[in-house]
Amino acid sequence: MRNISDLPRVTLGLYPTPFYRLESVSARYGRDVYIKRDDLCGTALGGNKVRKLEFLLAQAQADGCDTVFTTGGAQSNHAALTAACAARLGMKAVLLLKRRGVTERKGNLVLDELFGAQVELIDTDSYDEIDAEMRRRAAELEQAGHKCCLIPVGGSVPLGCVGYVNGVREFTVQAMAAGVRIGHIVSAAGSGGTTAGLLLGARLFLPGAKVTGVAVCDDPFERIVPELVSGAAELLQCGETGRPGDFEMVENIGAGYAVPNPEDTPYIQSLAREEGILLDPVYTGKAYAAMCRLLERGEYFSGEDAVVFVHTGGAAALFAMDLG
Repeated sequence: MRNISDLPRVTLGLYPTPFYRLESVSARYGRDVYIKRDDLCGTALGGNKVRKLEFLLAQAQADGCDTVFTTGGAQSNHAALTAACAARLGMKAVLLLKRRGVTERKGNLVLDELFGAQVELIDTDSYDEIDAEMRRRAAELEQAGHKCCLIPVGGSVPLGCVGYVNGVREFTVQAMAAGVRIGHIVSAAGSGGTTAGLLLGARLFLPGAKVTGVAVCDDPFERIVPELVSGAAELLQCGETGRPGDFEMVENIGAGYAVPNPEDTPYIQSLAREEGILLDPVYTGKAYAAMCRLLERGEYFSGEDAVVFVHTGGAAALFAMDLG
């Protein structure tokens, strides 16, 4: 296996992020439930994209890029964190975002401006169209002497997934130090890259653990995640063969992507009031609520080993929309 440290990487977060037991949640469900606080990674409002961007922007720097293009929804956490990280590295961020969801000057759109990004809302539902527009604009800038890096939605490419292979290695060490055996890992899935990194990381460092992705949109993650796992495994020159049942996708989309589910609100409230932890209604709130419902069922999380919820950030959405 190739050492992860052999890949270009720039440090953008403060690691390791906290890993600890959720006392009230564990007591309620009679099960050890832990949380990995990647919302506390130290950049902007935190979130999972920083681990991906450490590798993606390091490669961009190595390629001599001075401008970074990316995309997402109007309230994209990925886009805001790309803007923040690019600013730290002295790079210009250009965000071509879908004119969908909350497009008023709220939440992440305020942060995009604070980080100095160039933002344009595109009236389309197609990322293919936006990707084509990014390529066109990048070509124009390169004719003017700039060098551009294009990062797809969510940073969900094999190199970005390596960030979460590294993340699993990090909390495996934390769990071992705390005497915790991890049996299950749960996170939100919005573009598939984090789930893929968690799955490959679990196969390498926690081979007995099951990874559950909670889909918050209707992308074909059963196809996307294995493809990303294969690509990341190729980068790391490692095998990616798992065992039957070590990965599953469940859905908690509700009325649609970026639309809060009113039935999730009590779960978001309880975690805030009992643990002081904020979840957003688009990603982490939906994932956490789905995990709690699975815990309520009892039989889903087999065995006695701990369940780990990976908090992937997204708090800015709380300042942009109602919980429902």
